[in-house]
Amino acid sequence: MATNLALDDNLLKQALALGGLKTKKATVTQALKEFIQRREAEKLISAFGTVDFDEDYDYKAQRNRRA
Repeated sequence: MATNLALDDNLLKQALALGGLKTKKATVTQALKEFIQRREAEKLISAFGTVDFDEDYDYKAQRNRRA
């Protein structure tokens, strides 16, 4: 999808230098991927402590089943 964007030149230069990528397109694509990964990770982290678990559950019990 072709898109015209007005990007901050200083930010783009910094991103190019830090990322080591050769093109602006590759740099913006990588930045978007990292943005998405970070937001998805934040959602997972916010779920910690929200799930109840059964302290008596024996997770090894099914390992000993005979087929």
